[in-house]
Amino acid sequence: MESLQVQEESILIEKVCQIYEKLSKLETLKPSKDVDNLFTQLVHACIPHSSINIANHSANIQEIRSKLIRLCGQAEGLLEAHFSTILGSFKNPLHHLNIFPYYSNYLKLGRLEYDILNKHYSTTSETPKRVAFVGSGPLPFTSIVLASYHLKDTTFHNYDIDSTANSMASRLVSADQDLSKRMVFHTADIMDVTDELKDYDVIFLAALVGMNMDEKNKVIQHLAKYMAPGALLMLRSAHGARAFLYPVVDPNVLHGFNVLSIFHPDDDVINSVVISRKFVEPVNIDNNYLHLDIGSLMASSCKYCDIQPFNHPLGQMKMIDESM
Repeated sequence: MESLQVQEESILIEKVCQIYEKLSKLETLKPSKDVDNLFTQLVHACIPHSSINIANHSANIQEIRSKLIRLCGQAEGLLEAHFSTILGSFKNPLHHLNIFPYYSNYLKLGRLEYDILNKHYSTTSETPKRVAFVGSGPLPFTSIVLASYHLKDTTFHNYDIDSTANSMASRLVSADQDLSKRMVFHTADIMDVTDELKDYDVIFLAALVGMNMDEKNKVIQHLAKYMAPGALLMLRSAHGARAFLYPVVDPNVLHGFNVLSIFHPDDDVINSVVISRKFVEPVNIDNNYLHLDIGSLMASSCKYCDIQPFNHPLGQMKMIDESM
């Protein structure tokens, strides 16, 4: 069994490296037949369940993975900008969201994240009043899906460093009487946002905010410093071979937070979801490091994965749930 696993991992890595070489030689990653075909091959190679731990592989593979994630991020941004432009040409863009080829994935992910959030948000029937999404981009599907179908009385504050992306995103909801009032767009580097972060009940951190471990850890530490005690942080991560597509969030680096649960989808929804709660106790910060009670941190360490069925109206999603 071990030799078979090694063989499967070798085939996977060879395939991913071949695709990376082709992608890296393209003049542009704007949507086109060649770009779409290569990324489709990459996703199909990485989506099947795999026990691969990329961190255990060579420095060369680590470097290729890091570069590949950046290429994926660039291509995803260009794809979203392309379709945001098309959608913005309609009188009511929200009526045409299904022209985006992965819209159904966002519907599934939105329902998944809502159910996770609903499970951990509160012991009462209250729902979050103010939610922030960091790294919303030109096509803020998560905020739109959650605001339209799940959190219908919640205000969503969308943060992106790119003013053009925010202008494109704002145009998508401007014709909708409801969402135009509940969707707010801020052009800012989240590292420059401080006291305002205390105003949010829940903060979502997009998968591509922080392309590597160091960058993402800095953002997480910043959020830990300024978020309100008891507020929830929803992070997107990756598991297995999907870590070739998106950065992995190590729950052990979530200093200042109590990790509540980790969900690894086992279907065409690529991102894992990590939900954590900001500690209520004061957290002392010295030289950009957070000092915590080790006992409280160890209490939130992960259990081994337990595969369970997850049911929702969009169909059955099998996933790995590491409840804390």
